Amino acid sequence: MFEQAPPALGNQYLDDRVLRSYLARVFPGQMLSEVEESLVEMGRLAGGELYQMQLADRLNEPTLTQWDAWGNRIDKIELTPLWRVAEGIAAEHGVVATAYEQRHGSLSRVHQCALAYLFTPSTDIYSCPLAMTDGAARTLLTSGNQKLIERAVPHLITRDPKEFWTAGQWMTELTGGSDVGLSETIAKEEDGQFRLYGRKWFTSAISSQIALTLARPEGNPGGGRGLALFYLETRDEQGRPRNIRINRLKDKLGTRKVPTAELTLDGTPAQLVKGPTDGVRNIAPLLNITRLWNGISAVSLMRRGVALASDYARKRVAFGAPLSEKPLHRDTLAVLEAETEAAFHLAFYVAELTGQSETGEISEDDALLLRVLTPVMKLTTGKQSVIVTSEVLEMFGGAGYV
Repeated sequence: MFEQAPPALGNQYLDDRVLRSYLARVFPGQMLSEVEESLVEMGRLAGGELYQMQLADRLNEPTLTQWDAWGNRIDKIELTPLWRVAEGIAAEHGVVATAYEQRHGSLSRVHQCALAYLFTPSTDIYSCPLAMTDGAARTLLTSGNQKLIERAVPHLITRDPKEFWTAGQWMTELTGGSDVGLSETIAKEEDGQFRLYGRKWFTSAISSQIALTLARPEGNPGGGRGLALFYLETRDEQGRPRNIRINRLKDKLGTRKVPTAELTLDGTPAQLVKGPTDGVRNIAPLLNITRLWNGISAVSLMRRGVALASDYARKRVAFGAPLSEKPLHRDTLAVLEAETEAAFHLAFYVAELTGQSETGEISEDDALLLRVLTPVMKLTTGKQSVIVTSEVLEMFGGAGYV
């Protein structure tokens, strides 16, 4: 009886010619040796235990329990086994921290992106909360709000899983996604404390300990400039939501492991991050970091698809020969590899510029280039990843559809 051997993965760093040749070009020799140890280990996890856990965890999704058996509103989120393991690995291996430890200057951001690139495909988009965590850390540091920096940033960039926090980004409302100036959430000052009232329609990674969100202080004008950026901690010391109701988890086409929710804020305590206006401008550092993560993640998923399709092509025999020996199949693989490599270099070039900006080493021209390239890179790699992964599925024939 014929049984088809499934595709397999090896060490995802050692097997990645493009990543290794790129790092050899941008890192000086001794520095490359210092970063490679962490990348080899992450590559081993990504092609080994994490990948096997991902396959076993395939049908699991986060769950929301709104009420306990005694009628108390608890809004408890249960994450999947893979995500719970991924959190600890992300912290211990510095998938966020590496960019802030800056052991290798501006190239620390490149090192971090290489870790994220290896980590993401085997963790079902645990890169989502990590991206927002990284963005929150950068936003708070940029704000100069020393109280919030001291309170939150050490948790966001630690390598200790017990101390590690993730962050959410709550912007989208029914009235406005991209047009956030239409946001209706109101911030009221009550007894010297801001409290938020409103409905957030799409909030990713709702299990995070903190969030950055936009709200309009009472009396502020309409539009984006009248919004302010707020920091809030999602749960109290007993683990209960701080005047937050989770109405439901979103039923999404993709990123099913990410617990994305609709929320009602009913007097949620919050703190201003930087002034009572210009919230959209003040949250921009977070948006740019998450755009970088989006591009790196898109490239990593393309790379994973090509790796699996290439291995399968060597194993699958049809019409008397492996698929890898069929000229048209090889041509399709070559096109996918070219698309992936081009996207890789675009995304990692933005990572280089981001690192230079963070260390103050960027030229005026490159700073302008970074401002343009960051959203363009996100758009381009996102579109490419849909095309490449769709083609990858077809390269598995009927098995890809199933």
